[in-house]
Amino acid sequence: MRNLKELTRPNIWKLSPYSSARDEYSGHDAHVFLDANENPYNNPLNRYPDPLQHELKALLAKRKQVKEEQIFLGNGSDEPIDLFYRCFTQPGIDNVVAMEPTYGMYRVCADINDVEYRPVLLDHNYQMSAQKMLNACDRYTKFIWICSPNNPTGNLIDEEEILKILKEFDGLVIVDEAYADFSRHRTMRSQLDDHPNLIVLNTMSKAWGCAGIRLGMAFAQPDIIQIMNKVKYPYNVNILTQEKAIEMLKSPILVEEWVRTLLLERERMIAAFSQLPICKKIFPTDANFFLTRVSDAQAIYDYLVGRGIIVRNRTRVQLCADCLRITIGTKTENSQLLSALRQY
Repeated sequence: MRNLKELTRPNIWKLSPYSSARDEYSGHDAHVFLDANENPYNNPLNRYPDPLQHELKALLAKRKQVKEEQIFLGNGSDEPIDLFYRCFTQPGIDNVVAMEPTYGMYRVCADINDVEYRPVLLDHNYQMSAQKMLNACDRYTKFIWICSPNNPTGNLIDEEEILKILKEFDGLVIVDEAYADFSRHRTMRSQLDDHPNLIVLNTMSKAWGCAGIRLGMAFAQPDIIQIMNKVKYPYNVNILTQEKAIEMLKSPILVEEWVRTLLLERERMIAAFSQLPICKKIFPTDANFFLTRVSDAQAIYDYLVGRGIIVRNRTRVQLCADCLRITIGTKTENSQLLSALRQY
């Protein structure tokens, strides 16, 4: 791995971060707060939230089996995705490499930050070639994107291919595991201490059923997390999000039951969907959705919209011609979809 200073955008390396009022008394017991120009009424919403989310990180560290100093929390996963570009790439100079197809925000954030985005096509089984990814890199490549289980394809990426990139690439490797809670395979997060260039993304939006509170996570070595903390907005995770996330983390049995239920429904849906005349192929999935090739994706999508049922039409995505991405809902919602398609 290249020296972190070399990987970091020069002005960010030199940056003196904003010091919030809550940072300055860290480590001291305080009960009278006259430092942040807050309204003294309407407790607790009148107070700024903990800028580094210590209580929440302590719970997450136990749940995710990482160290607190290895955790960055953001406004959804989209915040750390954007921060990677702002922290580690120079606009108009550096580039990043990514699988194709994959989650669209990687490219959008590259475009916003004026960073060249180099897509590398997956094979016909939606698997990644580590060598092809490495071949697309040059000395200006700062990081590589890997989404596993991948979106929109749903499949896990071969771990050996990921490990090859981690060992041979001298920049950062970002593995987005937003859907890993639906897979029975071990996560790359468990290998953080073995790979100093590894960053792993996770979220409360999927298995934890908390898309509405917008809480994303990045796990990495503490020196990488420190750079991200320099650049993030001081109070980027609001107090309501922190409180709800803490509440949810204290109810893991409920979440585990949701995951079990969704996995059973996924099996039922795939079995039933495969019998529909419109279905041409269903691709393997380790996520809470599946990708299916159908007879006419656009016509079927329009028909479902007319019935008040919304799926995702991915037919314009490379390697996904005539494909729909279908999220696993409740048993009732899934049955409504199947019933509508049986009448198509």
